Amino acid sequence: MHLTDEEKRMRDGAEGEAVAAAMDLLIRYGEALGAERLCDTRNVAGTMTQPSPAKAKLVEEGGWAKAFAVINLDCDDDIEVPRMRVPTCQLQHGYSDDAAGLSKYSVANIELQGSAESYFSERGVNILATCTPYQVGNLPVRNEHCAWMESSAVVYCNSVLGARTNCEGAASTGAAGLTGKIPYWGNHVPENRHANRLVRADVPVESFQDWGMFGYFVGEQVEEERPAVIGSLAQPDLANLKHFGAATATSGGVEIYHIPGITPEAPTLEAAFGGRDVPDAVAYGPAERRAVYETLNSQGDSDDVDFILLGCPHASLDQIAEIARLLDGRRLRDGTELWVMTPRALRIMADRNGYTAAIERAGGKLLTDSCPAMSKAAPDGVRVFATDSAKQAHYLPAILGIEAWFGTLDECVSAALTGKWRGELAA
Repeated sequence: MHLTDEEKRMRDGAEGEAVAAAMDLLIRYGEALGAERLCDTRNVAGTMTQPSPAKAKLVEEGGWAKAFAVINLDCDDDIEVPRMRVPTCQLQHGYSDDAAGLSKYSVANIELQGSAESYFSERGVNILATCTPYQVGNLPVRNEHCAWMESSAVVYCNSVLGARTNCEGAASTGAAGLTGKIPYWGNHVPENRHANRLVRADVPVESFQDWGMFGYFVGEQVEEERPAVIGSLAQPDLANLKHFGAATATSGGVEIYHIPGITPEAPTLEAAFGGRDVPDAVAYGPAERRAVYETLNSQGDSDDVDFILLGCPHASLDQIAEIARLLDGRRLRDGTELWVMTPRALRIMADRNGYTAAIERAGGKLLTDSCPAMSKAAPDGVRVFATDSAKQAHYLPAILGIEAWFGTLDECVSAALTGKWRGELAA
C-alpha cells in the first residue's frame, strides 16, 4: 500500500507510540482489504467509553490507556494515549445515571463508563453518546470522508448526507481518530457508490411504519448490495429516512441506498446507477408488505404487553413531541413500562419544551445514551415488549429472550396505556 511521507513518519514513530500503533493497524487493515492507499478524514464516530467485562479487566490492569491500546488499536504495549488528531465522537454506549435502578444493569458499569468519559473527553473525544450523531452536531458534508461505526448511522451518512464511510469497527475508528486516516476502499471510492439493485414499491409508502417495513424488505432482497428504490413513495422526513435505513441495515447489510430526487447522489434514476444499465425491479406489493409485517410480528404470542420501547434509532425532537402529545393527560397501566430513547442533547430540548414532563406525568421515561439492545438490559421481569422500530423488533428478542410486537406509534402508546397488544396491519 502506498504511503505518503507524512504517513511513513507516523508509522515510524515520529508522533509517538500510540500514533505508530494506529498507523500499523491501518496499514494491516488496508492491505487486507486490498486498498491501495489511505485517505484523509476529519470525522470519526467510534466507541471507546462503553463498559464491558473485558474492558473492566483491562482498566484494572493498566487504566483506560491499556483498554484503548488493546481494544481500539490491537496493541499490547503500554502506551500513552494522546489527544485525538481529528474530530472524534463517541456513539451510543451503556446506560447512564438516568437509567440507574430501572433494570439489572450494573451500577458498576455506569461508574466505569463515567470514568471513561472523563478520560476520553480530555483526549478530544466528544461524548455525543447516540446512534444518531447527525441529530446532535456531527453533520458531515457531501463527499466528506468519514470513519463511522453503527450500521444505522453509516447508512444515513452515506445515503442521506452523501458523505463517505464504510461500516468501521472499534479498532479502525480508534486508529482513525489518532491519525486522521482511513483505508481508501469501498464507499470512499465514487464508482463503488452507484446503485446495482432496483426495488419498486407498488403499494404506498407513506407512514413511519411503512418506511420501516419497506426498508426491511429492501434489506432482505439486496443483502449487502446497493439499492435504488422507486415507486409509490411519499416525501420522507428525517425520521422516515433514519427508520428506513436502519431497517435495510438490519435485515440485510445495506450501507448506501438511493431514492431518485431525494438523496443527494441520485437526482435521477440514471444518475443513481452511474450511467450503467438499470436492472429489472424487484416488486414490493401487498403480499410482500403483509409478509414483512408477519415476519416482524412472528416473535410474539401473548397480547399482554409489559414494556414499550420507542426511539430506535434515537428519537428526534419531533418524534418526542408526538409521543408527549399522545400521552398528555393519560396514565400508563400499572405494571407497564414505557421507555423513549433519545440523544442527551435532544433530551435537554425536550425538557425545555415540556415534552419530558408530559411523558413522565404519564409514567413513561425519556432516557439517553443507549438502548436495551446496546446495554442488553430491559425492565426487570419483562416478558413481552412492543415497538415501532423494525430494528428492535428484529434484534431484541434474540438479545433478551423476550417476545416482540411491531406496530405504529399509536398502537404502541395504546399498549402502554392498556397493557394489551391490539395492533393490526392497516390496508
